[in-house]
Amino acid sequence: MISETISDQQLRRRREWTFLILAGMFLGSLTMLNILGVSRFIDLSSWIGISEESSFRFSLAVGVLPYPITFLCTDLISEIYGRKRANMVVWVGLILNLWVLLVLWLGGTLEAPDNLVNGTLSVEVVDGEPSVPYGYAFYEIRKLTFGATIASMVAYIAAQFVDVHIFHFLKKKTEGKKLWLRNNVSTLTSQLIDSVAVILITHYYANALPIQAEVAIGIQLLMFILSSYLFKVFFALFDTIPIYIAVKYLRSFLKVEDELRF
Repeated sequence: MISETISDQQLRRRREWTFLILAGMFLGSLTMLNILGVSRFIDLSSWIGISEESSFRFSLAVGVLPYPITFLCTDLISEIYGRKRANMVVWVGLILNLWVLLVLWLGGTLEAPDNLVNGTLSVEVVDGEPSVPYGYAFYEIRKLTFGATIASMVAYIAAQFVDVHIFHFLKKKTEGKKLWLRNNVSTLTSQLIDSVAVILITHYYANALPIQAEVAIGIQLLMFILSSYLFKVFFALFDTIPIYIAVKYLRSFLKVEDELRF
């Protein structure tokens, strides 16, 4: 336990720095997952015992990997700083999504090359080998990120506000007790909404999923949704003990008994 005596100014600075770190981790993870998005899918089927012959594949978009930390950060902010600050961070995240889209749009529009077709640079074949033009990687990422970010924005708004709402609804119902309950229920519910929305919008709006022609589309979409959601469920359950430790430490470190008021 932290028992040193500090001035009010030092305590305010400590509380603001802690908030900035949590918000920074949230916004940094959010930016990374949107830019990486569906640029690559990782097949982890063999890691969890699914055979090569199975029709179900456990595939994750690389952008999903930093996703669990976003809900951990918003839950910590909700618990320590209150609902208003958590919602404020969610809105800043939405603005950040728009900023990412603006930068990508400008980067691809200014002095756009002549061989740009449907948002992608055309690849010429020279002596039987593909000749990848300068800037090809940017335009591929740009095309995928546009679709993934728009899908993420819709899902993000719904999921994050549901997460904050359920968290505080359960906090009120349990009179501030049972942190494990509100942490898990809010996160698991919001992540289900996010997983379904992101996959469906990314496919039907952006057409950016690696769909196999020989497999039924419904089965593939279900596999993508389940893979993403089960990954998030695992980390949501895994972070129950860490969030208890973090909340206990932060309450002592910041000298907070309930929620901070600003």
